[in-house]
Amino acid sequence: MTDAPRSGPLSGVRIVDMSTVVLGPFATMILADLGAEVIKIEPPGKGDTMRYAGSSPTGDLGPIYMALNRNKRSMTLDAKTPEGKAALTELLKTADVFFHNVRLAGMERLGFGYEQVKGLRPGIVYVHCAGFGKGGPYEFRQAYDDLIQGASGFADLNAIRSGGRPEYAPSLVADKTAGLFATYATLAALFHKAKTGEGQFVQVPMLECFTFFNMVENLYGETFIPPRGHLAYTRSVNPNRRPYPTLDGYIGLVPYSDQQWETFFKIGGIPDVFKDPRFSTYQARTENTGALYALIEDVTATRSTDDWLELLDKANIPAMRYNTLPEVLTDAHLVATDFFQKVSNPEIGDYRAMRHPVVFSGTPASSQRLPPPRLGADTETILESLGLGA
Repeated sequence: MTDAPRSGPLSGVRIVDMSTVVLGPFATMILADLGAEVIKIEPPGKGDTMRYAGSSPTGDLGPIYMALNRNKRSMTLDAKTPEGKAALTELLKTADVFFHNVRLAGMERLGFGYEQVKGLRPGIVYVHCAGFGKGGPYEFRQAYDDLIQGASGFADLNAIRSGGRPEYAPSLVADKTAGLFATYATLAALFHKAKTGEGQFVQVPMLECFTFFNMVENLYGETFIPPRGHLAYTRSVNPNRRPYPTLDGYIGLVPYSDQQWETFFKIGGIPDVFKDPRFSTYQARTENTGALYALIEDVTATRSTDDWLELLDKANIPAMRYNTLPEVLTDAHLVATDFFQKVSNPEIGDYRAMRHPVVFSGTPASSQRLPPPRLGADTETILESLGLGA
């Protein structure tokens, strides 16, 4: 087996990845972009269900799968069979990281719990993505993005803001956030291993990770005991926190310092706003966000988007054009930085890939080292490299 060229900071790290859907594959794709060799283990037959989410030229390379599984190799394997168990055993003997989102009890029954894998590879970093942390009443429940958005209080933010029913964010935000936690956790454990040679068990519980993410600002008044106010950051849940209307569209703007606020309202023709005690200090503005945002809407509606962007740029006030989703694809900055890259593949034709966003001066990440693999495309070469034959 000939390895594809690797240049990222994780070059030389081998990750055996038995995760599926979004959380785990998002994490391991980032690690693969950074140069790790990621071997994606999929069950025979249909493989990862995300292969079939959305239409694709091949049927098994759906758009979400494409976005989550580049720079990986695919191996089909059934760990319930003697042959599959033997192959996974030999593969794990060569791995730096074993990464999965299978229930621990199931993995232990198969012979691949942490202590069992540690016996095969003493320095292994064993990363388990769980729905809920060990020791709580939810420990053995299944978890999905919607369930975690609801249980973490995140969906309640929409109800607080609108006064209506709770809503899920129109994005798999819990899955992807927990995936980022899994990424940094893997890197931290690898760093420890590099220093000491010691592997370890790492659990990434989805509810705890996303609640941590959600409550950074929304614990708010309940930070103190006794409380000094309500839950939920006033600014975040205000219904007027949204893009502001202009004569011909919408704009995002965030005056932050006292000087920026004062300058903005002078440009808008109401220079005396800061004399109002509701807006004269940062703390006062935070507690009277709704009234402040309503004033902003009145001001922004008097000029076009381009006029506002020019004026605010000259005044050093942070502002951005509001983009619809189609407009994101042609955004001037993203075009200039080659964020959306056109890639050609003989099996599926041309497709759009997102460039890895983090820049490394010495060990660059790659978004095009390997295309998202067809199901089981690398099974034979991986088996042969392990001395197991095809």
